[in-house]
Amino acid sequence: MNQDEIAIACIRSTVIDVINKANSGHPGMALGSAPILYTLFTKHLVSDPTHPTWMNRDRFVLSAGHASALLYTMLHMCGYDISLDDLKSFRQFGSLTPGHPEYRHTPGVDATSGPLGQGIAQAVGMAMAERSLRAMYHEGERLVNHYTYALCGDGCLQEGLSQEAISLAGHQHLNRLILIYDSNAVTLDGSIDLSFSENVKMRFEASEWNVLEVKDGNDIHAIDKALRKAKKSTSKPTLIIVHTVIGFGSKNQGLSKTHGSPLGEEDGKHAKESYGFGGHENFYIPQEVYATFHETFFKRGRKNYRRYQRDLKRYAVEYSEDYHQFMKTMEGNVSSYIDDFDPHFEEGYKDSTRNTSGKVLNMLYNRVPVLLGGSADVAASVITKIEGGTNLSYDHPEGRNINFGIREFAMASAANGMLLHGGLRPYVGCFLIFSDYMKSAIRMSALSKLPTIYLFSHDSIAVGEDGPTHQPIEQLAMLRSMPNLNVIRPCDAKETAAAWKLALLSKETPTAIILSRQGLPLLDGTNYEGVSRGAYVVSKEHGNKPECSLIATGSEVSLAVEAQKKLWEAGIDVRVISMPCQELFLMQNKSYIKKVLGAPYHKRIAVEMASSFGWYRFASTVMCIDEFGASAPAKDVIDAYGFTTNELVELVMAKLEK
Repeated sequence: MNQDEIAIACIRSTVIDVINKANSGHPGMALGSAPILYTLFTKHLVSDPTHPTWMNRDRFVLSAGHASALLYTMLHMCGYDISLDDLKSFRQFGSLTPGHPEYRHTPGVDATSGPLGQGIAQAVGMAMAERSLRAMYHEGERLVNHYTYALCGDGCLQEGLSQEAISLAGHQHLNRLILIYDSNAVTLDGSIDLSFSENVKMRFEASEWNVLEVKDGNDIHAIDKALRKAKKSTSKPTLIIVHTVIGFGSKNQGLSKTHGSPLGEEDGKHAKESYGFGGHENFYIPQEVYATFHETFFKRGRKNYRRYQRDLKRYAVEYSEDYHQFMKTMEGNVSSYIDDFDPHFEEGYKDSTRNTSGKVLNMLYNRVPVLLGGSADVAASVITKIEGGTNLSYDHPEGRNINFGIREFAMASAANGMLLHGGLRPYVGCFLIFSDYMKSAIRMSALSKLPTIYLFSHDSIAVGEDGPTHQPIEQLAMLRSMPNLNVIRPCDAKETAAAWKLALLSKETPTAIILSRQGLPLLDGTNYEGVSRGAYVVSKEHGNKPECSLIATGSEVSLAVEAQKKLWEAGIDVRVISMPCQELFLMQNKSYIKKVLGAPYHKRIAVEMASSFGWYRFASTVMCIDEFGASAPAKDVIDAYGFTTNELVELVMAKLEK
């Protein structure tokens, strides 16, 4: 056996041991793809294990995250801070080697992946970020100049998300994106022909991709040749189809049995012997294998890292301003651009919060040089376009207006990819009802601690004539149920500006800003400090203690203020609380929470034109909607569902009478 054959046999044998030790995992693709990753890591991928977050490294995304045992094995052999004991702790509580790769958890993992297709879309975002950053700076290729690789399987390509992302990447001509497709023709339920018969090559070619093919997944020379050719592409992303055998070496190779179950000791021994690597104890890795990776991957990475650092010092002298901006934003810090951001709105200002958000966005565009984004073909409705800005394209990589097309899921995942790459602050927008299409990507940003900014307009039944298909009911409850996501529903222009500022200041938590279609008045008591604490008294009671507290969000805050006036005329003294963000409010100390809520639990009413789910933690009575909306002019729908001043006044009176 030559050096390459020994290393690949050792990788496969270690994968078997890792999964057998855990008695859990997916050996099938991991064994089939071993030569692919061996070739990529030893001959092409540029990264430095001693500086795993080095900004100009190549990015690698394992979209088929269930093959994580292979990735962890590769990272260990390449010199990342993953020990043999870490491999032996695969899938165990608190280990560095969880069941699917997790960003910020395991050194060398560039993206959280596993939900099939999301890795592809995140890689698209990374490639977009690489090109955008290169175009933003003087001689930007000296700062950002790398490739983005991703490995996917049959399952990834069957997910609808993958086609959204593939289409977007082709349209944007992301020529530094290389997707490797492990085509083993088997999924969990059996042979792929049970459910999949399309021509993948033609599909990608129709989406403006180069397509290369490797007939034998064990032929590392053919894999190497394909990778070299892919890197020479000047105008298109490249797909490399590599035909592999699932569970290679197992008695059941080629069958779905090897997809998601350990081989076991007997079959594992058989597989190792078929590789010519039998007779060793489990987890045996000879020094010559470590040496192979040290002489290739490790040395190449160290050399490139040191060269980059030397050039970065020269760049800092030649382009001092660009250098400082780049270093600051690569760390995700844009606070210096917005610390003093406090836009003024004239008394009597009234507009929808979506329009106000657009105005705020354009103000921020001129302050924050790395702010970019767009919408899923609803820029004119969600107001996400930068006036006078350039559209991002192959010809204009410096553009900061992104036309994502009607691809909500890919849009959100690509934004996550941009943040995974670093150096940019992306925002994306669509109607709140279509947050359902993006839910898994929003969850991924929350899980990965990525401060993605989501703009969701048309936030209630006030959408009107478009009817129940476009009127959100349960979406706010869905978003609020998600850990590590701030959902901010501003009630006026000041709260909208505050929401934007908080979203940009966030470093590890994504933000969903929920925006109205209808005009909302500027309220006297709204302020940034209150929004930053999640809830606050926006209109105080006249006396020392309220008879009832009205808790509202968004457009319903002005409704509550109007009801407060009528109630006072009737001799009833109530407090109005704006609660734009439940998550931030619940982070406050108990004394602040008690002080803001004022009235006891049984004398609080929550008001929101959406599902009541989750509101009973704050109030014993809710004025919400637990059914779907209707198609009619907005005022008629609002009246029909009882969101009027008189209805709220009557509800308060009835409650106090009881």
